[in-house]
This record gives sequence, structure tokens and C-alpha cells, in this order.
Amino acid sequence: MNSQTDRIFSQPLAEVPDFVFNEDVVNVFPDMIKRSVPGYPSIVENTGLLAAQFARPNSVLYDLGCSLGAVTQAMRRHVDQPNCNIIGIDNSSAMVKRCQEYLCAQDAMFQTLLPAEIIEQDILQVDYQPSSFIALNFTLQFIEPQQRIVLLKKLRQALIPQGALLLSEKIKFTNADEHQQLNELHLAFKRANGYSDLEIAQKRRAIENVMLPDTFEVHRQRLLDAGFSKVYLWFQCLNFASMIALP
Repeated sequence: MNSQTDRIFSQPLAEVPDFVFNEDVVNVFPDMIKRSVPGYPSIVENTGLLAAQFARPNSVLYDLGCSLGAVTQAMRRHVDQPNCNIIGIDNSSAMVKRCQEYLCAQDAMFQTLLPAEIIEQDILQVDYQPSSFIALNFTLQFIEPQQRIVLLKKLRQALIPQGALLLSEKIKFTNADEHQQLNELHLAFKRANGYSDLEIAQKRRAIENVMLPDTFEVHRQRLLDAGFSKVYLWFQCLNFASMIALP
């Protein structure tokens, strides 16, 4: 189950298809996201710590768009509440299958962990149970913009009063100079991690019609419109950010 090096876009492609979370991506995903998303390891580990602060007994913790379950694993390491369980949901069958394998490996290493279930489903179609913590890490940006408020309203309704939603996203900026500067720094980050200009350009073409980022201001207002009372930015590294929304 070792991750392979991401070389998906290393050769010139006559036509670059839209990005999908298929078996090829699953095989290189840990390497891909570590080399593409600045601050990702910090977000994952601190998601576990934040979950421990907000988790309440007799509630569900959700990891939405769970991919290979890094956040689920972090929550299992940090949360210690009675009658809690984690539900991870992803719409990629390849991701779900590999995630389940990783969680089995985690079970073999630790004796006491929260129970976790990984489900293949569209997160827009879920009937959510009462939840004290919901992680939505780099997932909302892949949902059609008009459906984002629909999802957030469902999640707000599922959260118990003491709970929290954690939302991590790539963000854009209203100030053109700031947007350009931070995008250039992100490109430098990817080059420093070994990606060629060809890989960067082809990946950008693959994802530009699939991943549609918003500004922090848009995220904040949408969360408030969905019924959340407070929104805090707790982490930012270049053009990637994570925020906490409270009921």
C-alpha cells in the first residue's frame, strides 16, 4: 500500500482530460497532495486536534470527501469520547477501497480507536446524523457552485449546538496583485517539490474546469447564509486556507 511518485502529467499529452479521482490518482495521491498543497500535513494533524476539542459523546464525526482517510485517521488518534463514531464519505470507488485498506492497517497498529465506516456516496445525497464535528477538507471546491450552499445548510442542520464544521479550501483573492503573488509562490512551491513546468501546466488544464475556488469572503458569507453564527480563519499557507464555522 505504499504510495507511488506522482508522474501522471510528466509526459506531453495531445489532449489533457478533466481531472478525476481514478485508480491512477489513488496510487499517487499521498505524494501528489503533499507536493501540491502547502501546509497539508499541518491541516490534517490539527484537524484531529480540533475534532478532539469539539467532539461530544453519542455523536457522529464526518470526514466528507475523505479520499484515503488521512483526516479520519487523525481524528481516530485524537478523539476519545464515548459512543462516538466516524463516517468517511467519498464518491470515488477507488478512493473508498484504498481508504478501507488503510484503516484496516491502522486498526492493526492501535488497540483503542474510534470505530470508522467508509462509504461510497455523493455527499449531497446523505441523510446526516446528529454530528459534533464535520471535516470538509478540499472537497467543497469540487462541488458545483450553486450546490455549495445546499450542502452547507444540510451540514448546519446536522450539527449539534456545541459542534463545529472545519472547511479547508484553495482560495482566490479579490486583489489582483495579491492573487498573482500568492499564485506565483504556489508555483514555486510545486517546482521546489520536483514538479516540472510541463507537469504544472498540464495539471492546471486538467483541473481548471473541475476545481472552482472562492475567496475567503465568499466562503465566510456563504457559511453565515447557511446558518452558522461565527466563522474563524485558523490556518493559511499561501493560497490554501482552513476555517472553523460554529453553529
